[in-house]
Amino acid sequence: MKKLVTVFCLTTLLTFVFVGTSTHTFAYSQHGGKQFIHVCGAAPVGYAHCHALRVSPNASSPAGYNPADLQSAYNLPSSTAGSGQTVAIVDAYDDPNAESDLGVYRSQFGLQACTTANGCFKKVDQNGGTNYPRTNRGWAQEISLDLDMASAICPNCHILLVEASSNSLTNLGTAVNRAAASGANEISNSYGGGESSSDSSYDSTYYNHPGIAITVSSGDSGYGVQYPAASQYVTAVGGTTLNRASNTRGWSETTWSGAGSGCSAYDPKPSWQKDSGCSKRTVADVSAVADPNTGVSVYDSFTYQGQSGWLVFGGTSVASPIIASVYALAGNASTATYGSYPYSHSSSLNDVTSGSNGSCGGSYLCTAGTGYDGPTGLGTPNGTGGF
Repeated sequence: MKKLVTVFCLTTLLTFVFVGTSTHTFAYSQHGGKQFIHVCGAAPVGYAHCHALRVSPNASSPAGYNPADLQSAYNLPSSTAGSGQTVAIVDAYDDPNAESDLGVYRSQFGLQACTTANGCFKKVDQNGGTNYPRTNRGWAQEISLDLDMASAICPNCHILLVEASSNSLTNLGTAVNRAAASGANEISNSYGGGESSSDSSYDSTYYNHPGIAITVSSGDSGYGVQYPAASQYVTAVGGTTLNRASNTRGWSETTWSGAGSGCSAYDPKPSWQKDSGCSKRTVADVSAVADPNTGVSVYDSFTYQGQSGWLVFGGTSVASPIIASVYALAGNASTATYGSYPYSHSSSLNDVTSGSNGSCGGSYLCTAGTGYDGPTGLGTPNGTGGF
């Protein structure tokens, strides 16, 4: 049995299709007539869904922003920095084609090979071994997106892929602990779920890793808070719409209407957050491109919903590995206190001052403005000085 639910949000019409009682995927149309597929669908309490949004249909050749575009947009020293850093990607389930697909992406854009053989790439299960979980084609596309974005921003970095046994927050958290124990300098998490009273326990058990930059996507459902983006120990990453522009930078950004933001119901406010409209943790901290309309190029050969090959993705799943990899370029994670560093170096960020992701009475929690705001945080990278 199918249920059709239509939601009106500002100027965007969202149409969600739920199949039966177990929701695995949903599609919605937004702006310009494009259709986007949320490849992981919804998740019950205690579980997370990935935040990858695939533009449909797929492209026959690379489309969307490529590494050179992203490096230009964020003024990054990607060709010269990042050596000695390991960016970990934490996702659920197995992508059997992860390494070979990564090879296609890097070869297409002239990036040096990153393989198991040359010591650049490593894939492990959440226990650190090779007993990989079962495959999941939606999460496999998320994995390809994350690996490609880490490569685009920090091609000199080593990449560690840790595959959780399932999308439960306990298994994903265990995978975060594995990444930390395996020597990762940065850990990207492109997933989230609803907040709960268990969050403080998850915080202390899984995300409290001083000296490691842990980034988390803020969500793709507009105004509202998800966990683990709400953790006091992570850098919560919001989303923007990124366009080329005739200005000194060559690019412009506005708030992406789908980015998550808001005031946590459970997590305490870290000492470096000074906004006055939320007594607890405010999401987000920083941001990067996430709008599927200004999406990124990704390669994935594992056919899902009839789509494979060169794909275009958006969602805050794009933004989290971008920011983790900017931390890697800066090489400063070991000296920073959790997500505090951008707050004392906000002048090194591109302030995003326009756009909204929902209805909050016009407050900064869902409306961009000068300085800090919920949807885009302190802004987007302008070089590595903010990280």
